[in-house]
Amino acid sequence: MILRAFALAGGFVGAVSTSQLPEYSQQYLQRLGGAKDALEQVIADFDASAAAVGLSRADALDQMQGSAFMDRRRADMAATFVRYEKLTEAQVALTGQGAFMRVYLLPRVTDPQIAQATFRSFEPAMPLTFTGLLFTVAGFVLGAALIGGVLGFLGLPFRRSRRVGAWPDQQAAP
Repeated sequence: MILRAFALAGGFVGAVSTSQLPEYSQQYLQRLGGAKDALEQVIADFDASAAAVGLSRADALDQMQGSAFMDRRRADMAATFVRYEKLTEAQVALTGQGAFMRVYLLPRVTDPQIAQATFRSFEPAMPLTFTGLLFTVAGFVLGAALIGGVLGFLGLPFRRSRRVGAWPDQQAAP
């Protein structure tokens, strides 16, 4: 009876947790778009400054040297270009996808900074869609099975023998 109660509690925890995955992926996608837009503005300003003096992006980066500050700024801008490309690829991969695909793809395209910011400001939402219901049911089943399985395994040494009224050490020798 206690095992069933714990399994039910595990099911509820699993249901609540997995029901939030579609909402988290949606909030992550929104933050991803905002971060990409911000980097796009920084890159546009850099490219405009380079073009104003007749340089390409690569030439402008090459000229950023000669002092510790300029070397550091060149490395920062190079990293910004790389991050912008990664965020663009992630946004392309996630945009237009349904909740199942977003949740499936999210671990493969996650930017750690955006993921942390999304988690810190995450606001749970009640899943009122069919997809939300499916995630809830799946989480309940997985949570109940996981807790039930673990507790069942841990209880194996404490189970009595199948012979009625006899403990394994009290059984008569045949």
